[in-house]
Amino acid sequence: MKKLAQSKVLVTGAGGFIGSHLCELCLAEGAEVRAFVHYNSRNDWGMLEDLGKRSLKNIDVVTGDLRDCEAVRRAVRGCHRVFHLGALIGIPYSYLNPADVVQTNVLGSLHVLQASLESGVERLVQTSTSEVYGTAQYVPMDEKHPLSPQSPYAAAKVGSDKLAESFYRTYRLPVVILRPFNTYGPRQSPRAVIPTIIVQALQANLVRLGSLETKRDLTFVKDTARGFVAASTAPGVEGETIQLGSQREYAISELVDIIGRVLGRKLKVVADIQRRRPRSSEVERLFASNRYAKERLKWQPEVSLIDGLSMTVRWFQKRADLYKTDLYHV
Repeated sequence: MKKLAQSKVLVTGAGGFIGSHLCELCLAEGAEVRAFVHYNSRNDWGMLEDLGKRSLKNIDVVTGDLRDCEAVRRAVRGCHRVFHLGALIGIPYSYLNPADVVQTNVLGSLHVLQASLESGVERLVQTSTSEVYGTAQYVPMDEKHPLSPQSPYAAAKVGSDKLAESFYRTYRLPVVILRPFNTYGPRQSPRAVIPTIIVQALQANLVRLGSLETKRDLTFVKDTARGFVAASTAPGVEGETIQLGSQREYAISELVDIIGRVLGRKLKVVADIQRRRPRSSEVERLFASNRYAKERLKWQPEVSLIDGLSMTVRWFQKRADLYKTDLYHV
């Protein structure tokens, strides 16, 4: 039986990278899907539109702003499960506009929590990020690793997570905090390092990057989406924080080499100071333990890095027109 059969779900941030894949998976799992996307005058639903007309016909798309409590309340009403992925995610943007990031990510999360409590949802999955840990103090990093946010974005996510914890402890809201490490794949924003490498490499053999020494734990987006569904259906995990990761780490320089092999070319890297984070804000190393996800969610990644990058490159080769190579969004 499909995990979400006869369940009505809401996905906030549905127009984003992971959100669009999650909507797609929820449909495949038999759910009735409502997608909350940020309103804009172009009626643009972001990466949700990449699903195609057949899938979109089966999704109830609603527009609004997470900072509007009434809009959120209407979106949540009648849903059994809520996946809260909506957020401002650009770390460089958070340096320049921390108030905007806090209002959207913290106040927006509060509105989702309140609406979920009022509507009596069966499960709320709150999306965290490995950025809340800062640079690894030990590896592999487990859920008990100290929180040490190194950017306004990460600090806002800590605030959102703690609000979710408080709603479980205070009101027994059935919330699970899911903490993905770095996710990659088709439809990802150009602010992330893998699209940055791929889009530039499709134009030439020269790739401009910031730090090459930082290390990341990478999970293919379809595996991450499966983790979200598992977190929404696994018994007895309410009130817990569970992270998703591959339990392997790769330096950025290694990613350049692997993407070059996928393309059949040797890529040359040029250091670009404009693509670096402020020195004290750079997260040097993220390396997850996925033991708890295996135990509690029966989840582990299935797609290897080389297979995931090959699928990602193929998608970008078809959709490179959506991306700009002259912007600094690492």
